[in-house]
Amino acid sequence: MDRGRVEPGGVEPGGVESAGPRTVADVTEADWARLHDAAITMAARAYAPYSGYPVGAAACADTGRTVLGCNVENAAYGVTLCAECSLVSQLIGTGGGRLLALVCVNGVGDLILPCGRCRQLLWEHGGPDLLVATPGGRRSIAALLPDAFGPGDLAAVAAPGGRP
Repeated sequence: MDRGRVEPGGVEPGGVESAGPRTVADVTEADWARLHDAAITMAARAYAPYSGYPVGAAACADTGRTVLGCNVENAAYGVTLCAECSLVSQLIGTGGGRLLALVCVNGVGDLILPCGRCRQLLWEHGGPDLLVATPGGRRSIAALLPDAFGPGDLAAVAAPGGRP
């Protein structure tokens, strides 16, 4: 498959706002199914020659856009780009917004959980209410990353008087 071309029935990157979800409560079962299908398509586009473990991700943003990502490995393993990281890059590069609902799958379409690094990134761009499809059901990112460190923690240290 040509990674630069969308196949019939494939998915387009979400650079255009739509009348889609604006809050977590607006995400429908049809949205979840569409995100799962899009994540499978993205996993098929992943570049995973070293691990052989492709990952695809798809999310709804509060602007109505769908943003997508896939993992991109590198011979220097530590600089591999996770699917969720590429998804957040697309979110920012196509106008920003907040993530509402996220699906991550492996190469056979099974739901998988974001790693700890990605959970931190998702918290930053979705907040505690971001819903993540997991093998055990949909859970908030707050449940997957309890007591998360975020921008408010930095503001507390930068405040007059220094550390809390």
